[in-house]
Amino acid sequence: MTDIAEFEAETAPETVKRGRVVQGLAWAVLLAAVLIAPAFLYPVFAMQLLCFALFAAAFNLLIGFTGLLSFGHAAFFGGAAYIAGHVIKIWGFPPILGILAGTLFAAALGWLVGMLAIRRQGIYFAMITLALAQIVYFFALQMPFTGGEDGLQGIPRGHLLGVIDLSQPLNMYYFVAAVFLIGFAVIYRVVHSPFGQVLQAIRENEPRALSLGYNVDRFKLLAFVLSAGLAGLAGSTKALVFQFASLTDAHWQMSGEVILMTLLGGMGTIFGPVVGAVIVVALQHMLSGIGSWVQVVIGGTFIACVLLFRRGIVGEIARMLKVGGWL
Repeated sequence: MTDIAEFEAETAPETVKRGRVVQGLAWAVLLAAVLIAPAFLYPVFAMQLLCFALFAAAFNLLIGFTGLLSFGHAAFFGGAAYIAGHVIKIWGFPPILGILAGTLFAAALGWLVGMLAIRRQGIYFAMITLALAQIVYFFALQMPFTGGEDGLQGIPRGHLLGVIDLSQPLNMYYFVAAVFLIGFAVIYRVVHSPFGQVLQAIRENEPRALSLGYNVDRFKLLAFVLSAGLAGLAGSTKALVFQFASLTDAHWQMSGEVILMTLLGGMGTIFGPVVGAVIVVALQHMLSGIGSWVQVVIGGTFIACVLLFRRGIVGEIARMLKVGGWL
């Protein structure tokens, strides 16, 4: 009865109208923030925020809307960074093709990992993704073209379409902003498509979705591949921004950070992972002077948010505004 009451409340005409207004305002704030960020923030820092926001949003597509917890998403993020860097630096391809190559590699790797992982559920699924991600990390450490512990350095930014010089900070920023907005729009469209509705049905009650005739494993695999590909898009773009790819990008700690971003902002919300990524990256940047203690501060922030905002920051805002899943 409670579920029916909540559903009726969320689908009431006044709630739908309010939700659309709030969502429109959220989109306006996001677009405005992206456009004016270089006027207030150092461009490289702003680009880092966008890359991790896209990474967190891609991860949220898997855990928040499909109910699958992956401990190995750093493999797609870091692996794509190495592939994009190699294609651009060694093969001499333009930046767009390098980013595309990294994204396709991450999607292909996601298909391989997903084929093995979706055979299990719960913690077993999570541990399989972690184990396979550690294999990717080992290859990144040992393969000659990755540079080992030194990483792949000196990745040229090149020219966009042979015309726009991406070595100029503002040109590079708006290119990254376009990549972020396209990736985020894809996630938004997927979530609000019939495919996304099936994913949410699987998250809520997998046996019931199976009984309705849906090929649950196929949907979960597609969600995994899409999430991995978008994570790869974020990793490829980050490699171009900082002009290097390192082992940090593929380390298990990176997987932990993206989980933290998603939970902090609001798992299963549209804009929550973006907010979580901004908070975590900003804290890391502002508190970099205190060394490893920054992790203690971030951990304390996470604990406080879990205790005070159990649905995440955006999730609690959506609850207070009574707009359900519109945020």
